[in-house]
Amino acid sequence: MARLKLAVLISGTGTNLQALIDACREPDFPAEIALVISSRPGVPGLERAGGAGLATAVIDHKAFKDRAAFDAALDRRLRDSGAGLVCLAGFMRLLTEGFAQSWRDRLVNIHPSLLPAFQGRHAHERALSAGVRFTGCTVHFVRPEMDQGPIIVQAAVPVHVDDTVETLRERVLSAEHRCYPLAVKLIAEGRVRVVNEIALIAGADTPRAAILNPRDSRGR
Repeated sequence: MARLKLAVLISGTGTNLQALIDACREPDFPAEIALVISSRPGVPGLERAGGAGLATAVIDHKAFKDRAAFDAALDRRLRDSGAGLVCLAGFMRLLTEGFAQSWRDRLVNIHPSLLPAFQGRHAHERALSAGVRFTGCTVHFVRPEMDQGPIIVQAAVPVHVDDTVETLRERVLSAEHRCYPLAVKLIAEGRVRVVNEIALIAGADTPRAAILNPRDSRGR
């Protein structure tokens, strides 16, 4: 069976790109990275891709007069790559409605919260300010509205009483590195279908027990 071709879009360090690179190195992983595109030149994620021997391209958003022109150039490059799935991995550009619709159910994103909570920027700061006991990350199909779309995989991450934004970010990021390859694997195996804007996963199991935070360490 042919492996699903991925295009990964980045704008920065590319740690989720690295998680996908590592997953795609496994001989039984059902996907491979055909192209990595950055919206910014000289970012560390391009070095990661180059070090892995992957094809890269820079489509600098500053070189275009508007979002539509940028998205048109991005769309052409993606179609030339033969990618069947586009993965946003720290891609710091808002995509136009036309682009999102043209790649509908072939465009995924990862967000550092349990969507629909804390959409948009500063998710960790807002989670701490809200005093939630759990936050996490979400891999979802992209829709024109920001951080919306059918949810494929989520991970719940406990919030500690002494957390800072940085410690919480690192804990969530570790979960992201597990969630993204899993979501891509499920899609590549043909196990994900969208029905009434809900992603249904064939053959998936779910945890049965609740997780409590905080735990009563005194045992009462």
